[in-house]
Amino acid sequence: MSEVFSARARRTGGALLIVALTVTVLPLLYLVSVSLMGRGETVSGALVPAAPQWGNWGDVLASSIPQSVLNSLLAAVGGAVLTLVLATPGAWAIARYRTGGRTLGATLMSPWLLPPIVAVVPLLTLLRVLHLNNTLVGLTLVYALVNLPVAVWLLEGFVRRIPHEIDEAAALDGAGAFRTLVSVIAPLLIPSLVAVGIIVAILNYNEFLLATFLTQSADTQTFPVALSLFYGDRTPHFGKIAAASFIGVIPVFAAAVLFQRWLVGGLTAGTLR
Repeated sequence: MSEVFSARARRTGGALLIVALTVTVLPLLYLVSVSLMGRGETVSGALVPAAPQWGNWGDVLASSIPQSVLNSLLAAVGGAVLTLVLATPGAWAIARYRTGGRTLGATLMSPWLLPPIVAVVPLLTLLRVLHLNNTLVGLTLVYALVNLPVAVWLLEGFVRRIPHEIDEAAALDGAGAFRTLVSVIAPLLIPSLVAVGIIVAILNYNEFLLATFLTQSADTQTFPVALSLFYGDRTPHFGKIAAASFIGVIPVFAAAVLFQRWLVGGLTAGTLR
């Protein structure tokens, strides 16, 4: 009976996996198909190009899209690293020393839940005062601070899973609070730090509103902003837009494949008790 049940479970799991792969891969395949279409084919609703227009990819690669993807990667990864550097001691202090009581975590999260448009004018003013307006450095700092609450909230749960006895053993060996955090707690949090870092980096990479207002020149524009400019004022060329979109999703898929082991390990670590 158990063998019959396990066989049915395997078949059901395989069918669900095929459905999930189809739902995930099919839009990407159609995106590639559209990227090879001419202007008339995309308007007519064709599924497959009659004659592949490889010039769409050439025009996109010769445009500002590659530079904007690089700008997005620099701002996203740099902002994620700074976020983790600031969030790790914050989450550790909340989890271990109950800093701020039970309401500090919710207080930190409350501004993150507000519409980001309310922060545009203050951030723009602050960056102008610091002479960091329209720079990747300024955008990176903004990303680091904007996603700090969600990183603290996520890391706090992971820190609580680490036994207190580890801190006590480090204290008996003469390690202070900072040494315990850096030498003992941080290495144990590496899978969780990678998982949270990927989440924060993707949030930074996909962000559009703040990047629109804080980066105006072509040298500093991020990928979402550069992609929005492809629409133009007249009839957009959806083939070129699709090619640019596919180029933009490559780094995200590459990160998911390269860091899959750490991402899964970090996310599942928070479920253990």
